[in-house]
Parts: sequence; structure tokens; C-alpha cells
Amino acid sequence: MEALNNYINGEWIASVEKNTIDVVNPATQGVIAKTPYGEGTVKDVDAAVKAAMKVFPQWRNTPVNKRIQPLFKLKTLLEEHRDELASLITRESGKTLAESYGELTRAIENVETACGMPMMMQSEFSENIAGGIDEFMIRQPIGVAACIAPFNFPGMIPFWFLPYAIACGNPFILKPSEKVPLTMMRVFELIEQIGLPEGVIALVHGGKEAVDAMLDHPDVKAISFVGSTHIAKYVYARGTANGKRVQAQGGAKNPVVVMPDADIEMTTQIVADSVYGCAGQRCLAASNIITVGDSKGVFKEAIVEAVKQRVTGYGLDEGSHMGPVITPESKARVEELIQLGIDEGAKALIDGRNATISGFEQGNFLNPTILEGVQAAGELAKTEIFGPVMSLMNMDSMESALEFINANTYGNMACLFTSSGAAARKFRNEADAGNIGINIGVAAPMAQFPFSGWKDSFFGDLHGQGRHAVEFFTQTKIVIERWPKEWSRKF
Repeated sequence: MEALNNYINGEWIASVEKNTIDVVNPATQGVIAKTPYGEGTVKDVDAAVKAAMKVFPQWRNTPVNKRIQPLFKLKTLLEEHRDELASLITRESGKTLAESYGELTRAIENVETACGMPMMMQSEFSENIAGGIDEFMIRQPIGVAACIAPFNFPGMIPFWFLPYAIACGNPFILKPSEKVPLTMMRVFELIEQIGLPEGVIALVHGGKEAVDAMLDHPDVKAISFVGSTHIAKYVYARGTANGKRVQAQGGAKNPVVVMPDADIEMTTQIVADSVYGCAGQRCLAASNIITVGDSKGVFKEAIVEAVKQRVTGYGLDEGSHMGPVITPESKARVEELIQLGIDEGAKALIDGRNATISGFEQGNFLNPTILEGVQAAGELAKTEIFGPVMSLMNMDSMESALEFINANTYGNMACLFTSSGAAARKFRNEADAGNIGINIGVAAPMAQFPFSGWKDSFFGDLHGQGRHAVEFFTQTKIVIERWPKEWSRKF
């Protein structure tokens, strides 16, 4: 099996690096590809940057109305190849086919939004700010942009950045996760058909060496990252130290508060989907479920029954509600964290360890887990699990829940289930998180809104998607001008 090629300067070319690592189907442990991995990928990054720098003057001076035309074609191609891409996402990431379709829908929404760039990049103009003087602000491309993408959404997260970067006039270099490179490989084969000039877009494989090359390269001006908080801090620190603009999305420990007046039937289904969707491997997965007052008993009974109905299995099999986690190491880590919760005093209402799926005995499967009585001061309540584990807690008031939420070092999402408008208003105003859900289990912003995040869940000032993406991928220039009367009379 040959190593995957890079896409640089409009061509598929072999990496300088000859060492590879395996790309593994997490449901079967079968090797489905090999990707370059090692010091040689530094030269691959440099080649992609050089090609981007060569085309940058041409692309930045291409009118924005023309820059977006390839995106209309890309939207159509993504829709036409939706089935193929969804199947590929499931094969390499493990999620169910329905989840893969949902991921692609979000990707396409971002392409659609970026097609509105002529409006989103409009200038601001003030006439006659003083006698005969006008002032206006224009937006110009920032330069070569690079993206370091995670494994959990191989078809969506690159599109938080890619369409906006190129529509704003920047060349764009993507490094997909070495665990899931195949989806973006196929997307780039489609991108070949949309008419972008050579060098505007590139795909480079690799691991830490390739990441560091992007962070250190003097001609890369902007870095977008999504992943764990530990790596997000590293990317932000090293990138900004080198003078780059950086947006680094980190981890999360997302709380959901269930009030006594919540619609339990609706809440139960939504919370279960939030905790166990994508096997819990998403930065907006619910984790700490906090019942308030006497909602504890009725919610506990309902959620246990609902979780028992969920089917773990191969993502391509009809009827599967949840697939495997990404690697054997991830599975072992989740199992250790379940044991940590038990050691801290929690009770396993449903223990998802030692899951075995017929026909997929080698897969990285865990069944849904519910731990009751997780200690608010314990380590499990503060640690991102990134797996299908629900931590149940009970508190006597929403004020206590908010105090717990706001003490957390993460701040990606917080959700409230209630029938009270007053409670909802208080929660959305006082919860320290960037994405707030009211009777919503996954508060994922639509493409026209920025994907927010606070505290240790985000490092930077401008998030992915929407107008934040436009601001991130452009720099503003203020022009103040006067035309002398004597000169103007000549015309």
C-alpha cells in the first residue's frame, strides 16, 4: 500500500518523507491507507507555502465576485457526492452514517455562507469627515493561511475555515489529521474541478513536524486549529510568538442543567443524543448532567431507559446509533476515566466497558455509560472524557449549578432545559460559556454565526465561521484622503 500523496501547486505529488503511519478503520482495525509521517513533511509544507506565495498576488487581486464562483461549483459537487463522502467519513472516523450526513450538511452550509463574501467584505465609508476629506476602511487578504484539523469531524471542520480564507483572497493550506486523511483527499479531488488557480489551495500530510513547520514558517500569516486544550495552547503560543494570527479551539467539559419544570420526554432524548452522538467525541458533547431539585428522580429513570435502547455498532450498519471511538488508546483512556469516577464515589447505572460487537470484535467499541453521583469537586467532573460517558449530578438550585459551571476551566458550551423564560434569561446571561443552549443539547452555531468558546476552550480573539472568519482572514486598512480643489477643477 503506497503512501497518500500531497496536493501542492495543482498536482498530486509524493511526500519527501518516506516513513508512514497506518490509517485504521476504528470499527475493524483494518488498515485503509498509509500517510507520510516524519521530518520530511517539513519540506512538503515549504513547497506548499512557496506555491501559495507565488499565486497570492494574482489571487488577492482577483475581484471577490470572481473568487466566489468556484465555491458555487464546490457546493454542487459536495451535494452530488454526499453519499460517497458520508461513507468515507464513517469508514475512517467510526461515526454512524447519519452523523456523517449531518457533518456534510454543516460543511455545505459554510460554503454557502462564504459565497456571500461580496456583502461580508463591504467597506465602511464616511464622506466629508472634515472639509473636503473622506475616510473609509477596506479589507485586504492577510496572506497564506494554514489549518490543522482534528480527527473527529474530517468532513466539516476544515470548512469552518477553507471557503472563507479563499473567498477573502488568501491561499490556504490544510493539514488533515493523520488519523482521518481520506475524506479531505477526496474533497480535494473534487476541488480540482472547480477552477482555482494552481497554488491557491494545498493539502499536506504529516504529524507534529508538519504542524511545527506551519507554525514557524515566516510566510504563513494565519493558523486555524481545532483539537485538545493542551495542543491548542501549544499552537497558540508558538504561532503568536512567531507573529501569526491564531485561532485555536480547545477541549470542553460541557454541562447541561435540567430544571424541575423541564419537559422530561423531550429533555431525555435530546440529552442522550448530545452525550452519545459521535461516541461523545465532539467538543460540544454534553458531559456533566446536573439535575436541579426534584428533577433528579424522574430524569434518572427516563434517561436510563432511553440509553438502554441505544444500539452500538458499525457505523455503516442500519440501526446503529453509536460507533466506536477513534483508537484503542482512546478506548482505554475512557475506560480508565470511568473507573476514576467510580473510585471517586460514583455509581455505574450503566457500565459501557467490555463492549463486544458481533463481527467487529477488534473494534474500539464502548457502550453508553451513565455514572450517578459524580462528585462536583472530583477529577472526573473537571476532565474532558471525549467518550460516551454521562456524569449525573444533583444540585439544589440553578444558582449552585451556575457556580459550578463558572468555576470550570472550560467554557465551550452550557445548556439549560426549562419551561421558564426567567430561568432561561438568567442562565444565558450568567453562564460562562461561549455557546449557550436553551432546550438544545448541542448548541452548534449555524455557519453565519461564529463558533464561540471561552476560557480554556478557545485561544485567540476571532472564531471560525461567519463574520469572525472574514475578520480573521483579512486585515483592515483605513484610508483618509483629500482632493485639492485646484486639481479637481481640471476634471
